Amino acid sequence: MNFHEIRFPANLSFGSVGGPERRTEVVTLANGFEERNTPWAHSRRRYDAGLGMRSLDDIETLIAFFEARRGQLHGFRWKDWSDYKSSPPSRVPGFRDCVIGAGDGQRRDFQIVKLYRSGAESYARPIAKPVAGSVLAGVDGSELVAGVHFEVDATTGMITFTDAPDPGVEVSAGFEFDVPVRFDTDSIRTSVASFKAGEAPSVPVVEIRL
Repeated sequence: MNFHEIRFPANLSFGSVGGPERRTEVVTLANGFEERNTPWAHSRRRYDAGLGMRSLDDIETLIAFFEARRGQLHGFRWKDWSDYKSSPPSRVPGFRDCVIGAGDGQRRDFQIVKLYRSGAESYARPIAKPVAGSVLAGVDGSELVAGVHFEVDATTGMITFTDAPDPGVEVSAGFEFDVPVRFDTDSIRTSVASFKAGEAPSVPVVEIRL
């Protein structure tokens, strides 16, 4: 897959609007009851990058980034300011934020996931693009040292432990992360007059599967 390990300027994504979407198939039966199903195991996020533009210099930066990605051709990293770390927005990530698995005495590789909980239900979202240097990890409630006890592949979200965690012990992680996305258009239409009048260009961005 064509993917550039570069983040869309975070100061420009700060004013964007977007979030997760699901695909649910709803069939209404003759008796009025419904059957609901989804072909998607994971949600997909969409954003509008144009709403973060505040000056003509920002527009120039956007166009340069768009051209360097060849429009929709190459994916890139995106900071979702409403959801970019394992902890609540008001807290600093900690190594016990998310349980990412359990040891079996042999497995050393664990995929980073973020857990979303509401009541008795939860959703584990795979994280493929953690921010380099931000990942913390722990085993059985004890924090480990990056570069000594584990390594992180910031391009895949895989944590590799030096020693396989013992059977049954909890493996956890905390981190910041980006969303892998691409532009959802091959054209950007801008007007200096419209922009100065307060009209932002529409620049759709969509999450991609890796």
